[in-house]
Amino acid sequence: MPPREESEESERPLLSRAHDSEEDILDETAYDSSEKVVIVGIEDGDGGDWSRAPPFSWKKLWLFTGPGFLMSIAFLDPGNLEGDLQAGAIAGYSLLWLLLWATAMGLLVQLLAARLGVATGRHLAELCRDEYPKWARMVLWVMAELALIGADIQEVIGSAIAIKILSNGVLPLWSGVIITAFDCFIFLFLENYGVRKLEAVFAVLIATMAISFAWMFGEAKPSGVELLLGILIPKLSSRTIKQAVGVVGCIIMPHNVFLHSALVQSREIDHSKKGRVQEALNYYSIESTVALVLSFIINLFVTTVFAKGFYGTEQANNIGLVNAGQYLQEKYGGGFFPILYIWGIGLLAAGQSSTITGTYAGQFIMGGFLNLRLKKWIRALITRSCAIVPTMIVALVFDTSEDTLDVMNEWLNVLQSIQIPFALIPLLCLVSKEQIMGTFKIGPVLKVVAWLVAALVIIINGYLLVDFFSSEVNGLLIGFFICTFTAAYVAFIIYLVFRAVNFCPWLPFLSSKRLSNTGS
Repeated sequence: MPPREESEESERPLLSRAHDSEEDILDETAYDSSEKVVIVGIEDGDGGDWSRAPPFSWKKLWLFTGPGFLMSIAFLDPGNLEGDLQAGAIAGYSLLWLLLWATAMGLLVQLLAARLGVATGRHLAELCRDEYPKWARMVLWVMAELALIGADIQEVIGSAIAIKILSNGVLPLWSGVIITAFDCFIFLFLENYGVRKLEAVFAVLIATMAISFAWMFGEAKPSGVELLLGILIPKLSSRTIKQAVGVVGCIIMPHNVFLHSALVQSREIDHSKKGRVQEALNYYSIESTVALVLSFIINLFVTTVFAKGFYGTEQANNIGLVNAGQYLQEKYGGGFFPILYIWGIGLLAAGQSSTITGTYAGQFIMGGFLNLRLKKWIRALITRSCAIVPTMIVALVFDTSEDTLDVMNEWLNVLQSIQIPFALIPLLCLVSKEQIMGTFKIGPVLKVVAWLVAALVIIINGYLLVDFFSSEVNGLLIGFFICTFTAAYVAFIIYLVFRAVNFCPWLPFLSSKRLSNTGS
């Protein structure tokens, strides 16, 4: 093999070159080299022009397809489905445009996560471990774990509700939790057969959701005109503001940002060739976009079914994940196949797929932040236990009360909303940093757009937090605790933002000021 030219070597991300050292090979990695999917042509001769991406190939697109669909499952988890059904029941078709744009914002964030993973060969948790001082990265790790546990509880409870529906109530909520707990072992079993086999199982689960909710859509027969108007014409009222905030707030899942930056490393990419890295980015962008378009359609099905059946009715404000199936059955009847069971099948596919990806994300987050080289089954057991123990408590306490389960769900949404800045701000900092990304750092226009999207999402979730705490929290002692926590929370966000501005100049005057200070 002829020696690489200096210019080509200098284009590689610096951390990618540093990671080649013998010492760093011992670090925790998302995938071992033996687990990665080899892309056709990756070992071709060196005679081509590797400064540009090779021509488009359908075969290569197929080989790169997978990580984006695993990532899209977070857009279809039981928490999102509950947000969809409540938005449809209370706001009708009027928030479909917001669902579309929220999905677009989620796509932008996920593409940046994929860009980070592909360009550096490392995922977000690993890079945070190197980028931040120990105290800060430990806080980030704890926050990421809390977000994951909150999401996992909702997903496991969603699966347990589906199992209860499909068993005609024979299996209570707590038994459904136990059954769902074993999905991590199914995951480990499937992973032994390779990445592509695991991705195929998720494809089946997504197809199951699509067919189930499309069937419900066909049964309900929503108005096509109102559906199109809801997508094309922005409409927002004070009565639906809470549902609107919920639609946007549940799209960005903190653990999903960490997950996607790791999933893209399941393909073998030669980071010494700029064209190969760009090729991977192109294919991942296509498959992620297709995956989220599909997730938008599925969310659209759920929203419109409940908009057609319950908008403007007395039941609209009482519908939640627990009783949605029964309301559907009363509204649309049995038919050839009772809609209650169709809903249960779709909900079970959503819950099972999201809990397995949650286990996956937990392994990457723990391994990346702590650099733990544990056997996969041990990490999966630890990750699953962190969620199953509190979920079992929730299932035993709230099994007999729909109202208290809804309150618990609101608290879990708050828990996840709190964590969003601690995934978005480090991500935007790292993808803007030339020392990390090399020539693949994002440009000034995309940087501004990304920060605006991040600010919008953080503000929206901040509104959720203020609204929730102002209505739910009473008492001087609790109020003092909340104020203290809020002060520390805001201080840490300010620290992350100032660190991002310091290392990732995105306004010309900031860059000029820093250069002038250096010169003096």
